[in-house]
Amino acid sequence: MQISERKGISKPDWLKIRPIFGDTYREVKNLISEMNLHTVCQEATCPNISECYSARTATFIILGDICTRGCRFCNVKKGKPAEYDLDEPARVADACARLSLRFAVITSVTRDDLSDGGAAIFAETTRLIKSKIPTCGVELLIPDLMGNIDALESILDARPDVLAHNLETVPRLYRRVRPKAQYQRSLDVLKASSELREGIIVKSGLMVGLGETEEEILQVVADARDHGCQVLTIGQYLRPSEWHLPVEQYYPPEWFRHIKAEGEKLGMRYIEAGPLVRSSYLAHKQVAAFKHKVNG
Repeated sequence: MQISERKGISKPDWLKIRPIFGDTYREVKNLISEMNLHTVCQEATCPNISECYSARTATFIILGDICTRGCRFCNVKKGKPAEYDLDEPARVADACARLSLRFAVITSVTRDDLSDGGAAIFAETTRLIKSKIPTCGVELLIPDLMGNIDALESILDARPDVLAHNLETVPRLYRRVRPKAQYQRSLDVLKASSELREGIIVKSGLMVGLGETEEEILQVVADARDHGCQVLTIGQYLRPSEWHLPVEQYYPPEWFRHIKAEGEKLGMRYIEAGPLVRSSYLAHKQVAAFKHKVNG
């Protein structure tokens, strides 16, 4: 079952959520503003922002808030970034401590203007969080670093618990959806991560609703599996604005249960799938579910 946006059908009920804007939400929002930090929750207009902030979780964006790429699905600002802020890692670590986080998710805009893609800042942020809160798990959701394996290794040297890099869509749609990315390069990031650091959890994510077929989705699952990915998220693409690509179809909750089952039959260790699932959405629960499944 699929519902096409192009036929003028409104957003289905399963994608309509009632936000929670209580005291904890406001506390987290104010702290992030006070410390001059950015979160993917705000920059990417995530539909889960009220739930995550209310659970005292957030996905921090480092390296500023301006991306050097112009992907047609993403709501993060595009353009020429300023110099990166050397104090940003310390502020992120302080925010994690003030929020008493047990699990921190750090991502970034893509910085193709930097020789290492921002790897040094990812590494420093990870080290400072681990130093300030030794019990806090760290998940990094990184860009492709233009395939720079040395830069990737410097990130892995900081010992994050999870290394995530999203494939985002099926290879046939790359030119339209993320024109400056390369499918094989992203697969190579996953493979190198799994090979360079034993014991790390390697993770990726997919959006659906952009015109892909189920056969193509399952091929991506198989490709990711073959390149060391252990955890995969699958969620519905939602159009942030008229400039962005339209939704080609909406998938109902039962389809996500189906694709999870089919993908895990192919050997993907753990799949989190649902209309509102995002790579960083309650990521600590995804990791806990993966570990429970693997370790029994």
